[in-house]
Amino acid sequence: VTGLIDMGANVKAFDPVGMEQARGELPSITYCEDAYSCAQGADALVIVTEWVQFRALDLDRLKATMAQPIVVDLRNIYRPEEMAAAGFTYESVGRPPAQG
Repeated sequence: VTGLIDMGANVKAFDPVGMEQARGELPSITYCEDAYSCAQGADALVIVTEWVQFRALDLDRLKATMAQPIVVDLRNIYRPEEMAAAGFTYESVGRPPAQG
């Protein structure tokens, strides 16, 4: 996150458990009330935790909310094929991209 901020990115975050602690360490980012408000207007969404809230996202709603439908999934909670079928550019860790 700090690297993105240093490069000029506007960073928003949502974590159902860790936001209060993060506010003290990362005061320059915007903290949101849910995943959809966090994704509003985003050029990319990065998933860094495995909370159930992230496993059950409405992909159509998420895509409509974002400026660009790009998801970087650092926890591999979605299948590349599912994300490609939903119209996302999807990157995960240690897996090949969906074949389409």
